[in-house]
Amino acid sequence: MNRSIRFLLVGITVVSLSSWTGACHVAHAVDQTAPLSLVLQDMVREALARNPELVAARKEWEAATNRIAQARSLDDPILSVHLWNFPQTFNVTQTQNSIFGLSQNLPFPGKLALKSEIASRSAEMTEQVLHGKERELITRLKQAYYDLFLAHKAIQIHHEQVELLRQFVEITNAKFRTGKGSQADVLKAQVELSVLHQQLPVLEQRRETAAALLNTFLDRDPLSPLGVPQEPPLIPLNTTIDDLHRLALNTRPELKAAELTVRHSEQSRALAQRQYYPDFNVAFQRFQNFQANDGFGAYVAMTIPFSFWTKPKYDAGVQEAAASVAAAQAQQHKLENLTRFQVKDLLAKVRATEQVAMLYHTTILPQAVQNLEASRVGYRTGKGGFLDLIDTQRAWRGFQHEYYRALVEREHRLAELEQVIGSDLSGTSQERRSDYESGHTQ
Repeated sequence: MNRSIRFLLVGITVVSLSSWTGACHVAHAVDQTAPLSLVLQDMVREALARNPELVAARKEWEAATNRIAQARSLDDPILSVHLWNFPQTFNVTQTQNSIFGLSQNLPFPGKLALKSEIASRSAEMTEQVLHGKERELITRLKQAYYDLFLAHKAIQIHHEQVELLRQFVEITNAKFRTGKGSQADVLKAQVELSVLHQQLPVLEQRRETAAALLNTFLDRDPLSPLGVPQEPPLIPLNTTIDDLHRLALNTRPELKAAELTVRHSEQSRALAQRQYYPDFNVAFQRFQNFQANDGFGAYVAMTIPFSFWTKPKYDAGVQEAAASVAAAQAQQHKLENLTRFQVKDLLAKVRATEQVAMLYHTTILPQAVQNLEASRVGYRTGKGGFLDLIDTQRAWRGFQHEYYRALVEREHRLAELEQVIGSDLSGTSQERRSDYESGHTQ
C-alpha cells in the first residue's frame, strides 16, 4: 500500500472517530446540564408519607385501634313487651297482662377488661407491623437509591473512558503520521471505542430501571425525572456487635410484635380461664294489668358454664390458649436468635465490603492511575506497546467499577442491618455525610 492511500485511510479514520467521540461528548454534556442532587433523606420522608403500602398499613392500624372501644363495651340492652291473654278484638288496652321490660347482659367482672386488653395488644401488634413495613420500605428505597447512583456512575465512567480513548486515538494517529506507529494501533483504538459505544444503551437501560423502581417507592409515575444520587461517604462503622444486639432487641419492630404476641396469648389464656365464671342477665319490668293493680318486677339470670355437659368446651379453650402462649414464646425466642445471627452476619458483610472499598480507594485506584499514566508515557516515547496501554485502560475502568460496586454493596448491607436493628445507624445519617464532607474540605 503506497503512502497516499495510507494517509487517506488515516484521514477517514480520524473523521469518523472525531464525529463519534464528539457525539458521545455532547451526550455527556447533555447529561450534565441537569445534575440536580437527589437527597436520600428527602426520598425517605416522601416515601413514608406517600407509599400506598404504608397508607394501607396505617389504615389497618387505625381499624385495630377502633376495635378497643368495641371490645370493652357491653352488649346492647334489650327492650321487651309481653302481652298476655291478648283479646280477640285485638285491642291492646284490654290485654289482661302487659309487661314492659328492659334487660342487660353483664359478663362476670374482669371479662370486659381482659377483652379490652387483648384488643389493645392486637392494635399494638398492628402498629409494630406498620413500623416493620416502614423499615422494610426504607431498606428497599435505599438500595434502589444506591443502585441508581451506581448506574449514573457507570455512565460517567463510560464517558470518561470514551474521552480517554479519544486521546489514545490522537496519540496513535500522531505516531502513525510521523512513521513511529502502525495503522493497526489506530484500528485497535477504533475497535475499543466501538466496544464502549455498544455498552452505553445497556448502561442507560439500567439507569432507567433503577429510576423507575425508585419512583415506584415514592408513588410517582415511573417516568418522573430524578436527580443524581449523592455518593455515599466511605466512613468505617465503629459500632460494636454487642451494642447492635442490644439495640436490635430493644427497637426491632418484629421483636416488639413477638413480645406483644406473647402478652396477647397470655391475656387470651386468662380470658379463657375466666370463662368458667358465669355471666348474668339483669332485667327491670313494669306490669300493667287490665282491671287489676299494676306493679313492677325484676329478675336476675345466670349462665352455668360449669355444668358437666358444657365444661369440656371451656377446658379445651384453656388448653388451646396455653398452647398458643407456648407457641408465641417459642417464636419470640426463635426471632431473638435469628436477630443475633443476622446482626453478626450483616455486620461482617458491611465490614468486609467496607475494607474492599477502602482498599480500592486508597491503594488499587491510585496505583491503576499511575500505571495508566506510565503506559501512556511509555507508548508515546516508544518504550511500550499499544496493547499494554489498552490493557491498563481496561484495568483502570474495571477497578473503578469494582470500587463503586463495593461501595454500593456496603450500603445495601448497611440498609439491611438497619432494618434488622429497627433504627438508623449514625453512620448513615446526615451527620455522617457532614463529617465526611468536612473531612474532605480540610
